[in-house]
Amino acid sequence: MIKDFSGSQSLKYMPRMSLFIAFSFLVAGCSDTMDSIFGKPIDERLTAPRTVEQIYNDAMDQLHSGWYETAAEQFDEVERQYPYSAWATKSQLMAAYAQYLKNKYDEAIIALDRFIELHPGNRDVAYAYYLKALSYYEQISDVGRDQKMTQLALSSLKEVTRRFPKTSYARDARIKVDLTTDHLAGKEMDIGRYYQRKGEYLAAINRFRRIIERYQTTSHTPEALHRLTESYLALGITDEAQMAAAVLGHNFSSSSWYKDSYGLLEGKKLKPQKKESSWLGWIWDWAL
Repeated sequence: MIKDFSGSQSLKYMPRMSLFIAFSFLVAGCSDTMDSIFGKPIDERLTAPRTVEQIYNDAMDQLHSGWYETAAEQFDEVERQYPYSAWATKSQLMAAYAQYLKNKYDEAIIALDRFIELHPGNRDVAYAYYLKALSYYEQISDVGRDQKMTQLALSSLKEVTRRFPKTSYARDARIKVDLTTDHLAGKEMDIGRYYQRKGEYLAAINRFRRIIERYQTTSHTPEALHRLTESYLALGITDEAQMAAAVLGHNFSSSSWYKDSYGLLEGKKLKPQKKESSWLGWIWDWAL
């Protein structure tokens, strides 16, 4: 039996023969009659090939000690020396986990993709998908940078919820889907504000509109509606400005963004008003 990582119930720890090894060192300097213990020379025993249990347990020791790169190498050694054993399959996943802990996300993702491809029916495949999603998720950068990793994280997290909806991995993935979606909306807001500050109102409107159409359940929706009101007023498109403010008031009447939008319209002697011709009409009766 072999030591297993936290969270798995398929394996248990079997103590290794450390006392036997320690004893072999103590007798190494004795007379020729003591050079052989249990009928085998000491140097031969110390250089003998390790069993799969020994290699796997050594890898687990390295992992628990924080030597993640060495642990990954040892798990790879299990597969190299015992490629057709059950522990080779487990070691593939553990090597990926060690790379993840080392923050070597690219290596972890490659290893996890390989595990998923080779063992689609394995009992731990749900964890492999989840760990892959985490490897993308933990590379999400601030909204001022490229959001490729955020998109990959969102896609991978959704795959976990779709494939394994009743698992604990899916429950955590759903929370992270919401956070990731909010982050993507934040990126759109950041770009939209940038265009708005430069007076490029059409470009700004396209970004704010994308938030309403794709990320309407995020925390950025009230501000996006207010920025639409601002941008449409700046262009003199009063019907859309009134509609954006009306949608904002209909869904977020207590929001400070609605008060700001209302004040802008009032300054132009206008009020929030529903407009049937507006592109925002579809969202009027849909709870944001």
